[in-house]
Amino acid sequence: MDVIKSIEHEQLKSKVPVLDVGNTVRVHAKIKEGNRERIQVFEGIIIKKQGGGLNETFTVRKISYGVGVEKTFLLHSPMVEKVEVVRVGKARRAKLYYLRDRVGKSARTKEKVGARIETKEMTIKEELEEAPANEPAVTEDVEKPAVETEAPVVEETVDTVAEETVETVKEEPVKEENKTEE
Repeated sequence: MDVIKSIEHEQLKSKVPVLDVGNTVRVHAKIKEGNRERIQVFEGIIIKKQGGGLNETFTVRKISYGVGVEKTFLLHSPMVEKVEVVRVGKARRAKLYYLRDRVGKSARTKEKVGARIETKEMTIKEELEEAPANEPAVTEDVEKPAVETEAPVVEETVDTVAEETVETVKEEPVKEENKTEE
């Protein structure tokens, strides 16, 4: 089980947009045509979200030339370039299948009053965690002799700084006493 989770963790995107059912979104998806690759935009309402982790999907529905079209996208797929929120919709249920029976303006969701269109993103995994884990292993092997020689130098500098601060503290009261005597 741990092996499977570690492989899935490598495939996850580091930042994922926060998507809610009822929102109108633009999905920028990569399309391969022969040996060419381009980005195609699909704009519609999110009617459902399901799954979790690497298998999390969302379904977007739009009406094109009077025909309803639904596409399901994997959230962590490399084929999904980005997802933009166009309109924040008000939905009181998890699945909006009732929109399939509607056409025209009734096939839209109500807009949330006062909602701001923000590009919120959730951070799933941090890339910084992996980088330091690799660096210390390399630096420990290479810099072991350098660390041993640098340690006494650091101690000496700390001792000299401590002595100087002690001397300055002792000298300052003496100067103040001389000023008060004059």
